[in-house]
Amino acid sequence: MEGLELICFEIISSVGMARSLYIEAIQEAKVGNFEQAQELIKQGDESFTEGHHSHAKLIQQEAGGEATQMTLLLTHAEDQLMSAEAFKILSQEFMDLYKEIKK
Repeated sequence: MEGLELICFEIISSVGMARSLYIEAIQEAKVGNFEQAQELIKQGDESFTEGHHSHAKLIQQEAGGEATQMTLLLTHAEDQLMSAEAFKILSQEFMDLYKEIKK
């Protein structure tokens, strides 16, 4: 596996892990484990950044004149990237909400 396919799987793997960590963070915040939730969000951010960097490689290649063929796999990778980004926002919002409820 190489090229576009490899980059797609790098994105899917990294942001999939990030999304799972964000969901775990929500679950930890729900039971009042806010320090653990924050740590999970931090770990999720690190995984998300890895996926984002892989995606940025594709953008840089295209900006350099190397056209990227849109495939179902790339579409899925970008969908996963956006989904993880949404969960990142939601995890922080849920944590803030659960902190407020616990007061």
